[in-house]
Amino acid sequence: MSTQLKPGLSTPLTGKGQLIDYFQRGCRPAAEWGIGAEVEQLVVDAQTGEAADFGRIEQLLTELARVTGWREMIEGRRVIGLIGPHSSVTLEPGGQLELSGQLCSDLCCNYDDFMRHVERVVSVGSRLGLAFLGLGAQPFTPLDDIDWVPKARYAIMGPYMLRTGDMGVRMMKQSAGLQVNLDYSDEADCMAKLRLAQALAPLLYALFANSPLLDGQPSGFLSSRGEIWSRTDPDRSGLLPFLDNPDAGFGDYIDYAFDVPMYFIVRDGAYIDLTQDRFTFRDYLDQGFAGHQPTLSDWDIHLSTLFPEVRLRPQIEVRSSDSLPPRLALSVAALLKGLLYDPEVREEAWALCRPTSQQQLRKRCRAAWTTGLGTAWDGGTLTDLARSCLDLARTGLARDAARRGHGKNETIFLEGLVDLVEGGKTLAEQLLAGWQGDRKAKLKMLIQHGAFSLSGENAPRCGCRSASED
Repeated sequence: MSTQLKPGLSTPLTGKGQLIDYFQRGCRPAAEWGIGAEVEQLVVDAQTGEAADFGRIEQLLTELARVTGWREMIEGRRVIGLIGPHSSVTLEPGGQLELSGQLCSDLCCNYDDFMRHVERVVSVGSRLGLAFLGLGAQPFTPLDDIDWVPKARYAIMGPYMLRTGDMGVRMMKQSAGLQVNLDYSDEADCMAKLRLAQALAPLLYALFANSPLLDGQPSGFLSSRGEIWSRTDPDRSGLLPFLDNPDAGFGDYIDYAFDVPMYFIVRDGAYIDLTQDRFTFRDYLDQGFAGHQPTLSDWDIHLSTLFPEVRLRPQIEVRSSDSLPPRLALSVAALLKGLLYDPEVREEAWALCRPTSQQQLRKRCRAAWTTGLGTAWDGGTLTDLARSCLDLARTGLARDAARRGHGKNETIFLEGLVDLVEGGKTLAEQLLAGWQGDRKAKLKMLIQHGAFSLSGENAPRCGCRSASED
């Protein structure tokens, strides 16, 4: 479809105050906080494990539209996504399928939304000979053999990525992640959550490391996705530098975003390339571009092209997890909700995770990509931190359930993480241990490890029963 302006975003921009208001509009009272999950899956040929070509993925979307009644998103006469009443299915540049799930008041609602997605894609995809893998990187298919999804924005982003790092195109076409969306009550609450979520990045990379393979062989990393992102674009990925400042606020995020080079603006459904020179949003606000003046929609689009570990759109989005097998997909949301939504728990988690500097935090992230839960951490390892954070998350989820009075036991979504931590091996290490035999054997192992299914060990299990039923 042609790109449409979001409602209320056509307003011309005249100054920073409007952008602070934009973030203020995201504030919600605690009683109305929601939780959202964006889950990416690799779409592969079920017989070979190779990345599915775009034609087959488009056929999948067409069939899903017929089954669900969801509206097709069309660009250049090609189907590139689906829009439902509360959720959407979109495509990443290499054909990765992403469910942007419903914003829910509790994880049981997220579970129901996710399960409907699993049921639909598995049912339709199996008839088309497709499989869906919860992995952080394409295991077999080389970069040049993966089709580009025909979106105009990717035609601008792809060439630009070649100038900013040596793995930007790998990020676009070969990686898959899982993002969690969270609410905040005011500016101070937002900054506290951003600060803790960023400090948790090493733990999230280690606990959810699930991408040790690239181009058919071990990459040397447990989270290849983490390494790929670090070599994508230093202007727009990595850590938010201003969070070191305890007095940071919305204005600091705006200043950060102001100085990131722009990709494009959209006018009358057409993308206008701004990547020929290092043209920042600050430049755009001061000068305009080719007769075009900035609008709130331009700002909204620009924010969507920033990729730090945590970002503001205006919801908080936490981005440090690899894509996961379906049975663990909601564990990321459960962990983050438990740690961030209770003020006391959040303070305790901050005391455990607080870095001494951005340099230390960066080193801890890099170490987590290679040594996982065995990464050294304050006299112990990330395994010790994981145990402490899981205990805190249980407390946070239980308190939230009591405050809201819904009686649902969301802590069950943490159980898979307990098994993982106490087992002593990350998902990536489990994959490497089974990476043997011929291609057929390796593919079978990958399917068992992370494929979406309606039964078997990878099928999500619902634990949304009331605490009194335990």
